Amino acid sequence: MPARAGALVRACHPAPTAAVTVLATLAAVVAGHAPGGVVLVALAVLAGQLTIGWSNDLVDAARDRAVGRADKPVATGELPVPVLRGALLAASVACVVASALLGVAAGLTHLVLLVGSGWAYNLWLKRTVLSWLPYVVAFGSLPAVVWLALDPPARPPAWMVAVGALLGLGAHLVNVLPDLADDAATGVRGLPHRLGARATGILAVAALTAGSAVALLAPAGRTGPWAWVLLAAAAGLAVGAILRGGRAPFRAALVIAVVDVVVLLVRA
Repeated sequence: MPARAGALVRACHPAPTAAVTVLATLAAVVAGHAPGGVVLVALAVLAGQLTIGWSNDLVDAARDRAVGRADKPVATGELPVPVLRGALLAASVACVVASALLGVAAGLTHLVLLVGSGWAYNLWLKRTVLSWLPYVVAFGSLPAVVWLALDPPARPPAWMVAVGALLGLGAHLVNVLPDLADDAATGVRGLPHRLGARATGILAVAALTAGSAVALLAPAGRTGPWAWVLLAAAAGLAVGAILRGGRAPFRAALVIAVVDVVVLLVRA
């Protein structure tokens, strides 16, 4: 049982699942949710991210086996497909219930724009030139879910939506970079595959740095020297990760995203 639970955790794409959940939780604090509201936002987003991660591994099982992905427990047989399907169903029910409790506007935004974008990517868009679109829509809609869940519902600051969209674009690009060869071997040709590794890396750095710049400089209020220091650090982290290659760029994107939300806590 512990081994199977560990396999389920690895199959849910734990790093992005945890990162997006932390982003949503911190955003709920920034928005002014009561403790119960913060917990509910976190649970809804966590359940939604679990459905996206597990459905991704379920859909890609044959592809992962074809290229010998030893890090995919479904492809290696460590995680039986019926167990994964059961977990996916349970997470889907929890996601719908928790989203409904957020309110009509927030719940529909979460289910349609955020979770729906993730599923659209898994099932179809990852193989097209529009592979970037689900990430941009999902990350950009995250602040809307949080603010619409307030009582009464409110609109999120436009600059927060812009930051989310830019981070989503960067996250997509750096997430795909290490898998370009495996994807090409199995017929997946999203935007990064068409651009090539070098252009994808440059675009990822630009998107992540632009997102950091908006997060640091767009909010109202005086911008101190610390903002420029953080912006330089974020740019350096992004460039260094792209140069190192492998999974480093994706991890850097998650770190930059969390740092941006911490900045929101300071600037709010």
